[in-house]
Amino acid sequence: MTDATRRALIVRGGWDGHEPVQTTDSFIPFLEANGFEVRVEESPAVYTDAEYMDTVDLLVQINTMNTIEKDQMAGLDRAVRGGMGMAGWHGGIADSYRNEADYLHMIGGQFAHHANRAPKDQLAGEQSDNYIPYTVHMTELGRVHPITEGIEDFDLVTEQYWVLSDELNDVLATTTQSVRPWDAWHRPVTAPAIWTRLWGDGRIFVSAPGHKLEVVDDPNVRTIIERGLLWAARGSEQATPSAADVRSGAFPLGDDEESGE
Repeated sequence: MTDATRRALIVRGGWDGHEPVQTTDSFIPFLEANGFEVRVEESPAVYTDAEYMDTVDLLVQINTMNTIEKDQMAGLDRAVRGGMGMAGWHGGIADSYRNEADYLHMIGGQFAHHANRAPKDQLAGEQSDNYIPYTVHMTELGRVHPITEGIEDFDLVTEQYWVLSDELNDVLATTTQSVRPWDAWHRPVTAPAIWTRLWGDGRIFVSAPGHKLEVVDDPNVRTIIERGLLWAARGSEQATPSAADVRSGAFPLGDDEESGE
C-alpha cells in the first residue's frame, strides 16, 4: 500500500437492492492501495461543507433514487467545477436525484428503463425479472481511451440500462436494446453504457453496468470501474481523448481496427 496523498469521498445509500455498502466497500482496498485516504458518508449533506469538499480529489457516489437539497446540489456542482473528480456506476450515479434537473445536466445520462425478460404477466416480481443477456460494445473512442483500452466487447446477464443522454458525453461503450414481441418500441435502440464527461475543471466517469456486487465483480466491469476511478480523480495524468480526437487522428486506432480485421 502506498502512502495516502489524495482524498476519496464515498457517498452511498438509497435503494438497498443495488448493494451500495457491499459494492463501495469492495473498492476501498483498491483506492487505499492507490494512495487515497477514504472517507465514507451515508448522505449528500457533506456536499454543503465547502471547506472539506475543496480537499476531495475523487467522489465515488452510489446513492440510488434518493433526493438532494438545493444547497447540497450547489456544493456538489461547485466541487466538480473546481476540479474534483466524480465516478459511479449504475443507478448509484445515473439514477440518484430525480428531483434535481441540475444533477442530470451535470452527469449527462439518466436511467429511463430496463427491459423485462418476459411479458409482465409472466414475471415473478423479483430483481431477476430484469436480468437479460446483452453485449457491451466498445466505441472507436473506447478502443483508445485509457479507461477501456484493450477491453473487447463483452457479454453480461443483468439489467440493461436504457439511458437518456446528450452529445457532451464522450461515450466509450454502448449497448443496444433489441425489440421483442411484447415491447412498445419498434426498432433497436442504442444507449451509452460507459461514458465520461468534462464539467468545469472536473472529470466525470459513469458505468451503467454495476447493478450489484456480482456485476461489479465481473472482470471487465471491475477493470473499467477501477480505471475510471483513477482517470476521474483530480491530478490524474491520464489522457482525456474525445471522439473528435479519434476522428482527427490525434488518437489513431491500431492497424487492425482501421482495416476492420
